[in-house]
Amino acid sequence: MSVSTPLTLFLTQLLGPPPTAVQTWWTSAQCLQRQRGQPLIRAGEHWRHLWWVERGALRLYYLDRDGAESNKNFFLDGALCWPITPTLRQQRAMFHVEPMEDSVVWALPLPADANAPLPSAGWAPWAALEHRVLCALLDGKMQREREFLQLSARQRYTRLLEQHPQWAERIALKHLASYLGVTDVSLSRLRSEMGLIKG
Repeated sequence: MSVSTPLTLFLTQLLGPPPTAVQTWWTSAQCLQRQRGQPLIRAGEHWRHLWWVERGALRLYYLDRDGAESNKNFFLDGALCWPITPTLRQQRAMFHVEPMEDSVVWALPLPADANAPLPSAGWAPWAALEHRVLCALLDGKMQREREFLQLSARQRYTRLLEQHPQWAERIALKHLASYLGVTDVSLSRLRSEMGLIKG
């Protein structure tokens, strides 16, 4: 008899009832309690898990050659985050992933051999999920590049508020500023000019 966990329930609602091998894989996930700042992965390590954020908020960030942090993406309640391509599993990570607040994250192990197929290989709903995620990643990357090339900081922040209102509510100003490519002082000034800071 299979064991139901918040992760298996989430994935079943998302994808439908899985084949036995996939159900067995899903139930191998571990529930991790992570405090703010306690890393899930550091640069130089292999990324060998799919993460599902049951509750909390993660950030994926890089360090530049001077050690300054640059936020690439955020993952809040209900988000999936995993190395979707074999290359991402083969190579050591060039980034860090850590919680921005105390979080509950489920870690689903991926095959130790990065070239090995996932237990879900050949299952159409999973293939469709991978396709959606890859498309979203590509679309997001192209949009982000365009915004940095063509939009002002104010316009980038306005788009962020429209597309990710929960980020503005839950993510610290310094992390949003890094994501937008501005300083937190500049973002504070911008928010004041937009009437978003209550006097």
